Amino acid sequence: MTRVVVVGDLMTDAVARARYALARASDTPAVVTMHGGGSGANIASWLAVEGAEVAYIGRRGADITGRNRDMELMGYGVDARLVMDPERPTGTCVVLVTHKGERTMLSDPGANAALAPEDLPRDLFGGGHLHLSGYTLINEGSREAGLAALDMARRAGMSISVDCASAAPLERTGAEPFLEWTGGAKLLFANADQAKVLTGRDDPEAAAKVLTAWFPQVVIKMNAEGALWYGNGRPEPVRAPAEPVDRIVDGTGAGDAFCAGFLPAWLAGKPAAESLSAGCSLASKAIVHLGARPRL
Repeated sequence: MTRVVVVGDLMTDAVARARYALARASDTPAVVTMHGGGSGANIASWLAVEGAEVAYIGRRGADITGRNRDMELMGYGVDARLVMDPERPTGTCVVLVTHKGERTMLSDPGANAALAPEDLPRDLFGGGHLHLSGYTLINEGSREAGLAALDMARRAGMSISVDCASAAPLERTGAEPFLEWTGGAKLLFANADQAKVLTGRDDPEAAAKVLTAWFPQVVIKMNAEGALWYGNGRPEPVRAPAEPVDRIVDGTGAGDAFCAGFLPAWLAGKPAAESLSAGCSLASKAIVHLGARPRL
């Protein structure tokens, strides 16, 4: 099995799940819990519990939450290469989940913003696959580290996948620079909103076709509508439906779980339909419990 090296964000998620419709500018009863988070760390965790050989590169604070996140990753079986920041705290994200499972995030990147090229262990860039979290490029403080990881992976002949982080910060960064930074990656993961930011196209299929001008293969995640894959030169996309669940508890991390389900099948040379189904299957496991990580 191909080793996957994940470079990205590590967070502590404070998840507040509203019991009823939000009473704006007033009080709403909620269940508040703390979990490990961060798109890059989430993907690494899901990959590990699915049996992949995975290393994760990130940065944490010299605090108790950082230590807890480090221990969690090791508990999942991740080769965690975390640099301890003596000044900045571990990143924190407040995740507001509505009674219908929709989420809104308020993020403080903390130590993630200081990830630097010298934090990248050279021994991990000798082969295999690199997955880069888009947050690493979108955050100006960690951008050089993200670009360095891409360069090191290309020089080592590693295959590369990139995800698009989140639509709002992606839009603030701009489509043109993001596409320029990530050119050369073999695979792009985006959801429909992120694909629209990058292409201006509302239709996910049309957006995927546009994006193959930069990436040989594109995967668009479409929530309840499943996902589609489009390869450069293919006449039609390949689609897979979402797996039904009785009740969505928390959508946080569903896209990360999808990536972790898709990648091992894709790296093993499985057909796109099979890889998409594997992604949708793992995403369905993520949305039926609170938090973005697998249950230990």
